[in-house]
Amino acid sequence: MLTRRSALLGLGTAVALGRSRLALAQAATDRRFVVVILRGAMDGLGAVVPYGDPELTDLRGALVPPDPGRPDGLHDLGGRFGLHPALVNLHAMYAAGTFAPIHAVAGPYRMRSHFEAQDCLESGADHRMTSGWLNRAVAALPRTPDSEALAVGVTVPLLLRGGAEVGTWAPHGNATPSVDMYARITELNAPDPVTGPAIGEGLRARGFSDATLYNLPQASNRAGFPALAAAAGKLLAAPRGPRIAALELDGWDTHAAQATRLPNPLRQLDAGLAALAENLGPAWAQTAVLVMTEFGRTARINGTGGTDHGTAGVAFVLGGAVAGGRILGTWPGLNPTQLFENRDLAPTSDLRAVAKGLLAGQFGLGAPALTQVFPDSASVEPMGGLLRT
Repeated sequence: MLTRRSALLGLGTAVALGRSRLALAQAATDRRFVVVILRGAMDGLGAVVPYGDPELTDLRGALVPPDPGRPDGLHDLGGRFGLHPALVNLHAMYAAGTFAPIHAVAGPYRMRSHFEAQDCLESGADHRMTSGWLNRAVAALPRTPDSEALAVGVTVPLLLRGGAEVGTWAPHGNATPSVDMYARITELNAPDPVTGPAIGEGLRARGFSDATLYNLPQASNRAGFPALAAAAGKLLAAPRGPRIAALELDGWDTHAAQATRLPNPLRQLDAGLAALAENLGPAWAQTAVLVMTEFGRTARINGTGGTDHGTAGVAFVLGGAVAGGRILGTWPGLNPTQLFENRDLAPTSDLRAVAKGLLAGQFGLGAPALTQVFPDSASVEPMGGLLRT
């Protein structure tokens, strides 16, 4: 019989290192909990579009997809919000009642630095800590003799560092660099008279062009998020497999050409979440997934057709255990008088409240344990009604 560890080693080709990563943890429960970190700050207004807000078009112009009803239009979520056209599978989950976006959500951090915000996102506090909130949650759960956490990759994400013991394993082989990485290198070197033309010539020799650089399909990337999420689903579905997983997906920092750069990571995310659900099989009914990013992006389009670092964004909760099919959170509006510091979507929900609500509902963690998981958050009540009763 395969052990949990040997099964993980056998999935090396599916979870090769790249722009997406996976960490897993054992727990004495049949309920599953998955956290997906979107590094780079996903544009919540671009993923879950408030097309019913009268200020949207004036603020965003070319970034607004067509209204629902057109073949290339938004997927309607009830007449006021619509999912980006790339989120086909999430729209089906919404219709099935297993997916709910939470708009205008943010953590306690407000300074708009990627590195600091990601540290706070994983620490569960408004400052950097040496342990992550998911590790502290694992430590608070009943343990089994083989309840070691295992991180797949050369490093353990801060989210899973801490008192609960975590091992590491890295697969052999190199991943194909992402299209987003090529695009960033091209942008960085474009002004240089030597490296700019040289890099452009090299990419053209590999089949890239100026018109397609930002919008090439990534299906050939063996380390893509869908393959990683599918592997996570198989592992979580095993009778003696892990019950907690953390996945990461990069490529969300859309300062320029957002209309052509955002669909690719959205498609990766959408396909990956569908693969996770499919491979969990019957265990999907006992699963809750939290998708989060370090902050949102500016409400206004910038001069290069992108958006800059913002404040509130959107979080996703999904899974068979989730009471979905509805938009959660309080919408603050996009009128300039309603924006945070006259530039960002204003936060109306605390991301820690969302995580607390999921941990309380899935694992029965009470107030004392949740305060240990999220220090200095005693005043932040768990968000209720996230899960089916």
